Amino acid sequence: MVALDEINLDIFDNEVFGLLGPNGAGKTTLIHILATLLKPTYGTALVNGFDTVKDSSKVRSSIGIVFQAPSSDDMLTAYENLKLHSLLYGVPQNIRENRILEVLELVGLTDRKDHQVRKYSGGMRRRLELARGLLHKPKVMFLDEPTLGLDPKSRGIMWDYIKGLVQYEKITLVMTTHYMEEADVLCDRIGFINKGKIIALDSPERLKENVGGEIIEIELTDKGSQDRIIEDTRKILKQFRFVRKVEFDKESGVAAIHVDDASHNLIPILRTVIKDNDIGRVDLRRPTLNDVFLRFTGKNILENDSPEGGFMEKYARYTENK
Repeated sequence: MVALDEINLDIFDNEVFGLLGPNGAGKTTLIHILATLLKPTYGTALVNGFDTVKDSSKVRSSIGIVFQAPSSDDMLTAYENLKLHSLLYGVPQNIRENRILEVLELVGLTDRKDHQVRKYSGGMRRRLELARGLLHKPKVMFLDEPTLGLDPKSRGIMWDYIKGLVQYEKITLVMTTHYMEEADVLCDRIGFINKGKIIALDSPERLKENVGGEIIEIELTDKGSQDRIIEDTRKILKQFRFVRKVEFDKESGVAAIHVDDASHNLIPILRTVIKDNDIGRVDLRRPTLNDVFLRFTGKNILENDSPEGGFMEKYARYTENK
């Protein structure tokens, strides 16, 4: 079984790169290789200019990782956690204290540095994880589902801190997430991976532009004669030059009509469709990154996902045993 199928990928300095795909797509294997946990069967992987096989120790010293699950000791304070991490990573004594205070300030935890982590909120714990990953000044940082489980307000705060990392720390961020909005907001470029291949790679805006126009979703409620409705609607819509394409979901009875300038062209489409069909609802929206994934794979990015241990947890176990 092939986990990764001849992937050729460049990630640029000081960019936020999103690696998106369903479980089993190959992202865990790819990150394992980049983090020196796996050796590629052939080919070469370079991180910060170091070969992941020949220079694995140099790769590990130049990367930071924020685990999906919290890994800080919740019986220690934030300061104590960072002090311990700085000793493990060999941060020089003459800069250690200043660096701890610097990363605490960067993630907004200076006034809580002497509080036990067990008293932190979920968002504060995630920010501490960021601070810990930054402590030894890595050139590349891996973020595994950085806002998983956070409420919307805490997620927005985390987004602000993540945006600031590239600007203030001058590092490259490689992140995984299942939140399409998060990838849209944070990532300079996104690579969609499926079945071991990179199936789409570009900026979020260009990826969405390639889907085409705005989308009018119309739910057709007469399921009994759906095939006829779909065919008739498809023929009717061909008369409009501003319609780029029409997609139908037979299970939901929803027609997704990709159009240019939907605000001006919505009315003539509705008049045409309503004339011969029963309409349940109408929605108008712009393409999303999930639409991009649907276009290339024919399924939702979360479809058929199954729980599995993330690479960050495996990395933690690996480093603990070294």
